[in-house]
Amino acid sequence: MSFLRRRSATPAGPDFDVLAMDPGDWPGNLGAGLLPAPDGTCQGVFLRYDLFGGRGPAMIIGNLPQGSPAREVAEEEIPFEVGQLLLALENDEEVTVVGTEDTPVLQGDNLLIVRRLKLSEGRISCVQFDRSDGVLVTIAAWDRPITDDLYALLKPLPAELFQQG
Repeated sequence: MSFLRRRSATPAGPDFDVLAMDPGDWPGNLGAGLLPAPDGTCQGVFLRYDLFGGRGPAMIIGNLPQGSPAREVAEEEIPFEVGQLLLALENDEEVTVVGTEDTPVLQGDNLLIVRRLKLSEGRISCVQFDRSDGVLVTIAAWDRPITDDLYALLKPLPAELFQQG
């Protein structure tokens, strides 16, 4: 399964496909954020799915390519996406990773090795997996478990979603 596709020489968005849930399949609000590097390249994309009527996100899905500084975290440090979730919820509680568990999951015909992160804040569910193109996908959800059916909903989003208007 190939998700890597180069676009124009000066991309208005990421130069890799973003794997997430289609906004049309989500009943709430969707926001997207790009992580720019000083040279103008995109060092990651995170999507914020809000079901709570503007009171905070239900889920954040991040796509970080190899070399993205946001991927470099210490062993007990939370992933970037969990930090964004806490920030959006205006929750300044200290949260750490207290354990991980690897689980095999099928996504279509592909086998993913999903890392489930156990966090000191029990209301946050967090999973991570590496795509075939080296992009790290992290899903962080507030107050709801992440079940295996979610992986069936993940697909590359159209490039037009990230074009500057």
